[in-house]
Amino acid sequence: MRVSGVVTASSLVIALAACSAGEEDDPAPSPAPTTASESTASTTVPPTVDAAIATGVNVPWGMVFDEDGTALVAQRDDASILAVEPDGTVTDLGVVEGVQPGGEGGLLGLALSPDGSTLYAYLTSAEDNRVVSMAVEDDSLGPAEPVLTGIGKANNHNGGALLYDPADDVLFVATGDALQPDLAQDSSALEGKILRVTPDGEPAPGNPFDNEVWSIGHRNVQGLAFDDDGRLWSSEFGDKGADELNLIEAGGNYGWPVVEGESDDERFAAPKVTWPTDEASPSGLAIVDDTAYLGALRGQRLWTVPLDGEQTGEPEAHLVEEYGRIRAVAAAPDGSLWIGTSNTDGRADPAGDDDRLLRLTVTQQ
Repeated sequence: MRVSGVVTASSLVIALAACSAGEEDDPAPSPAPTTASESTASTTVPPTVDAAIATGVNVPWGMVFDEDGTALVAQRDDASILAVEPDGTVTDLGVVEGVQPGGEGGLLGLALSPDGSTLYAYLTSAEDNRVVSMAVEDDSLGPAEPVLTGIGKANNHNGGALLYDPADDVLFVATGDALQPDLAQDSSALEGKILRVTPDGEPAPGNPFDNEVWSIGHRNVQGLAFDDDGRLWSSEFGDKGADELNLIEAGGNYGWPVVEGESDDERFAAPKVTWPTDEASPSGLAIVDDTAYLGALRGQRLWTVPLDGEQTGEPEAHLVEEYGRIRAVAAAPDGSLWIGTSNTDGRADPAGDDDRLLRLTVTQQ
């Protein structure tokens, strides 16, 4: 495995542009990005790339920070976890046992308990997608213990995002429809959902369907983030109509597979922002201050969306085709933004130093 830390700053200003590329399914012609309502949210100052923190990473997927600012990074196909310090020092914490990579499956999302003692991972095993927990001690991880099992798996649409909510001491889990779209509308199934469970994998108190399910009607959610007021947002892959940024409500139905993108059907929660699928394929999601940052795979760019409460401003595209496919996006404790490319996943022509972790400075206007 080839991994190196780089600490030389490049001071690159991100270009503002728009163009198209290729990802999960065949794109169809689509209008420009749209927002659900008028908003007073301000535009964002273009972020700047400060440094390539690490290079030679294997398909970085989940990324979460401890209180010291060290990033724990899941390598999807290697099924291993790296500890990456802000100065570029990289430590391999080892392989997570039981992972069976394939297609879009493997070692996916990560979440860390508030005290930093337990790392949660969403992974694809031989039988299913599942959530496991591992004790964190110094530069090593304990064995993977099952937390939530039996989530359907497939070559595509495995979901994989994790997010720990310290306010309620629960874990949010984003699942894909596992190529069985009708399951997304079945509130008794785990597939095509956002789940809310205790650290032991039990349904969390207050869940709307009296099981693990928090919201339904999802196709393939790979990004979850809280805003400053504790609202939950998600990024979601569309099919051939529209990718989405959604505000998640308990018991909400987000439409798949009945509708995709905008709809007049009042049964379904409307997305806050939609994109043509060839400009997004949004994966990682982070929120810093009043701005949502979404990594785009097919779109090969970083999208920013100003937030004003539950309203959204005009999306802006950055880093267009400069670093290739962008998947991992995470907010660091120091206020910076880290992103990870996904050019070694078999869907791009990787550069010699791919995949890369980059640190960005972000500023509000």
